[in-house]
Amino acid sequence: MADGEDWFDIAPVEEIGPGGFRVATVADTPVAVINVGGRFYAVADECSHDFSPIFRTGLAAAELLDGEEIVCPRHGARFCARTGDALTPPAYEPLTTFPVRVCRGMVQAGCRKRD
Repeated sequence: MADGEDWFDIAPVEEIGPGGFRVATVADTPVAVINVGGRFYAVADECSHDFSPIFRTGLAAAELLDGEEIVCPRHGARFCARTGDALTPPAYEPLTTFPVRVCRGMVQAGCRKRD
């Protein structure tokens, strides 16, 4: 990412504690930023199995995150929070991931997909 214009503010660092998440819109895509052990990761908030939201369901982080795994509330598919990889059926495709950084105390997600 060449310029700051490619980065979107999600929340201040202290508002996304370990095991927590925050959902924001990044370039017209709902993105969940997750804190796993003090490191931030970002994934599209859309299950690759049936394209339903995972984090925009009103459920608590404890119901959606299991350590480094994201648990889809509809059918129980699990994904790696770090890589987006599908870990269990019925999902076989990964979640789209986005770059994340902390800049001046603000967690930011990039608008371009990470390779």
